Amino acid sequence: MTAYRTTAHGTRETYTTTARGTRALAGLLAAALLVVPGCGRGTGGAAEKPKDVNTTAPVTGTLSVWAMGSEGEALAAFAKRFEAANPGVKVTVTPIGWDVAHDKITASIAGRATPDVSMIGSTWMGELAKTGAVDPTPGNLIDESAFFPSAWDTVEVNGTAWGVPWYVETRVMYYRKDLAAKAGLTPPATWQETKAFAKGLQKAGATQGVNLNYTVGSWQEILPLVWQQGGSISGSDGKWTFDTPEMVNALTQQQSYFKEGLASNKVDPASFPASFFKGKVGAYFSGPWMIAAMEKDGGPGFAEKFDVAPYPKGSAGGTSFIGGSDLVVFKDAKNRDAAWKFVQWLTDPATQAAWFEAVKDLPAVQAAWQRPELTADKRVAVFGEQLKDAKSPPPFPSWDQISKVIDQEVEKVVLGRSTPQEAAKAVQAQADAVGTGL
Repeated sequence: MTAYRTTAHGTRETYTTTARGTRALAGLLAAALLVVPGCGRGTGGAAEKPKDVNTTAPVTGTLSVWAMGSEGEALAAFAKRFEAANPGVKVTVTPIGWDVAHDKITASIAGRATPDVSMIGSTWMGELAKTGAVDPTPGNLIDESAFFPSAWDTVEVNGTAWGVPWYVETRVMYYRKDLAAKAGLTPPATWQETKAFAKGLQKAGATQGVNLNYTVGSWQEILPLVWQQGGSISGSDGKWTFDTPEMVNALTQQQSYFKEGLASNKVDPASFPASFFKGKVGAYFSGPWMIAAMEKDGGPGFAEKFDVAPYPKGSAGGTSFIGGSDLVVFKDAKNRDAAWKFVQWLTDPATQAAWFEAVKDLPAVQAAWQRPELTADKRVAVFGEQLKDAKSPPPFPSWDQISKVIDQEVEKVVLGRSTPQEAAKAVQAQADAVGTGL
């Protein structure tokens, strides 16, 4: 059986047992690499006019591409289609594990040994743009309006786009349709209704009404609760704003599910999603990759026992988190025009639909959602609607460090070792010490 979790950059991977301290050390090492003298190029993330791409010249030469996770494993074969349409080019894809990708990219920048193109986590753009090593997105080749606005936000820093959204993901509610029917319930539209929904699922046989177990310390679950109240984690002055009523309310709301016995704070990743298959968990929040995981691991007929619903709404809407991965071209690319044309091809609506069919990554390009590959499953359409109301953290270079702080403080709240007020102040204090990195 395969279980999944979500990394800080919004990309799926199997559960791991890596210690929190090891992840923090890797982040510090990566941060150190970013400030190695001589690794910068140009303006370091400041507004910069992009250079046009020659759109009439044929694509030739060799392209080096780095890609992570399951995308890295699938892209080489998929890129044969690009080679077939452009006989003069050869695409060489190097698969990289997500656990080493950040450090490998920053080290390649420091050593001026970058590939032509690389996939990156959608929350990495701020720090990569600051290095000055990535090429601004050419407006004569890439149309910003083709993408979900929230996806485009992940590539724009200081008024300049430094890459292109490749695929996206967001969170919705997964729930046991059979238990809901037994309890006479329909999916909740608001968070107030969600508690009643969770209680009803428990009465129908679930031990946990909603599983927040595997995201006990996840900023990806807390930030939507802030946004849904009209709050923000950064101000107009470009500084972090975590010690706010909205953050305290978000932490209080998350904590209440554990206090009221609707969720368990006993972290046992191995028990999930088996507990959902057995009906011990009634609902949980996750991304689109779990559809395939549910159908594969749930056994015969389980596809009819679960469904998905949009994120519950707060007082200011139902905003969810948007993650996924972006594509960047480096300024040291040996084949710049071909690199950008490859990126353009990967974000063409037809290619995006074909890529979804191959690996189930959701398209960042809105037009791709009208194609039959995307319209065939009504559950996928729920994610498409949710993407219209989704946000990402601000593209500040220090986000990777700050996100770890949030995770640690949220975990303390859930485990009863801290109050929401104390956690909000603790995050703010550390965020002030680190700064935004701009």
